Amino acid sequence: MSRLILASASPRRKELLDLLGVEYRVEPSRYEEQVPERHPHPGVLAVHLAEAKAAETASRVEPGSVVVGADTLVALGDRLFGKPRDRADAVRMLTELSGRSHEVVTGVALLVGARRRLFWSRTEVVFHPLTASEIEAYVDTGEPMDKAGAYAIQGFGAVLISEIRGDYATVVGFPIARVARALAAEGIGGRVIRD
Repeated sequence: MSRLILASASPRRKELLDLLGVEYRVEPSRYEEQVPERHPHPGVLAVHLAEAKAAETASRVEPGSVVVGADTLVALGDRLFGKPRDRADAVRMLTELSGRSHEVVTGVALLVGARRRLFWSRTEVVFHPLTASEIEAYVDTGEPMDKAGAYAIQGFGAVLISEIRGDYATVVGFPIARVARALAAEGIGGRVIRD
């Protein structure tokens, strides 16, 4: 049984964690996240949600497990975008992001018993100006419906983006370089970053 547990069912987080070549198992969190429309700092909220997800999973697994949780938020000024509630909400988010720069923040929580390693990573993303028909066509793919900010940079959403400033993996939802170093500090080394 692996000591490392990923508290997420996200295939993207699994793909990134697989890059490290570490043994782990998936135990998705059952924590029901609530994303307020406004919050003083998206990094603080993302870390809080990541910690809550990891803690819920940690309460159900073997003592001594290393549980990693993550949460991604999109921030446009002081407004936060989580996952869209429905098609109209996805269209609204994409319309607001069109032609603008916004932040993507991913919070990460690594829990080992009472010990916590908490951090967040921020990347700036700039969208091309989008027409209403481009937004509708993208929403028609179904891809936006389970993504913070209603887009996936690693999917069809890549064509919406003119540039990013920061860590690509943060936008995908798992800042793997920082995660690798946090795991190494817990004695879980990977292919490149060793403990």
